[in-house]
Amino acid sequence: MPNFHKDPKITFYNGANFKRSSLLTNYVPTDINEQECKEAMFKNIERIGKEQEKLYASGNHSLLIIFQAMDAAGKDSTIENVMTGINPQGCNVVSFKQPSKEELAHDFLWRCSKDLPQRGKIGIFNRSYYEEVLVCKVHPAYIMGQNIGDHQTLDALDSNFWNNRYQSIVNFEEHLANNGYTILKFFLNVGKEEQKNRFLARIDEEDKNWKFSFGDIEERLLWDKYMEAYESMIVNTATEKNPWFVIPADNKWLMQYVVSEIIKDTIKTINPSFPDLPASQIETLQKAKEVLQNEK
Repeated sequence: MPNFHKDPKITFYNGANFKRSSLLTNYVPTDINEQECKEAMFKNIERIGKEQEKLYASGNHSLLIIFQAMDAAGKDSTIENVMTGINPQGCNVVSFKQPSKEELAHDFLWRCSKDLPQRGKIGIFNRSYYEEVLVCKVHPAYIMGQNIGDHQTLDALDSNFWNNRYQSIVNFEEHLANNGYTILKFFLNVGKEEQKNRFLARIDEEDKNWKFSFGDIEERLLWDKYMEAYESMIVNTATEKNPWFVIPADNKWLMQYVVSEIIKDTIKTINPSFPDLPASQIETLQKAKEVLQNEK
């Protein structure tokens, strides 16, 4: 299989000079096919599951996986399919939707920070604090509901306001990295035409009707503003330690394989291991074994 970490059409790392328009949402390398990707993904899932057991047992490191994307890009199905081999005891999935009154009464990072995974666990954020520089930037009136000090008018939401939010996020992720967290940030880059086709499928297929709301169409009308917000987000929050991975999302089989490949390689880099037991505990195990073997 090709090395996607070196393919500029598949992944993006440090944020410098990023242009979403230069990336193909339907890109597929010529040297792979769907069946190969699915088989490779299943192998990756098996490896992730084994490494996750070590991560859970060691209890000294955490993996936080963030998915950001436009509606119908495939966040839910990717989480379902790629993380299917994970022991539920060692994994926590949180979906962030419209904030509650309690959440609005705190700083914008609070509702996500309280759901961070414990050491030893994998945490998955389906959307995240990045909504605060995405949907809130496209709909700046949402900020008015947050009652933030001097930022009570739309005129106050200037470039300094957004730059401060980007910097807060960068600082927050740097803090997490310094405290045993590895962060994977995925932008599932779906094309506008493909989103249209998926919306139509949700309307035409009865068992998908529940996934659709007319609000999705209203947000689609703001597509260009969202693309500007995503581009600015990536440019301002991708760092060498906490990069963004931008994955072509029109072909789900390719997208899910690439995500599984990156997660597999990342957890391998963490290199978790089962804890070494002290001599006294090993001795206790041997005594327990003798008791069990001598049972009548």
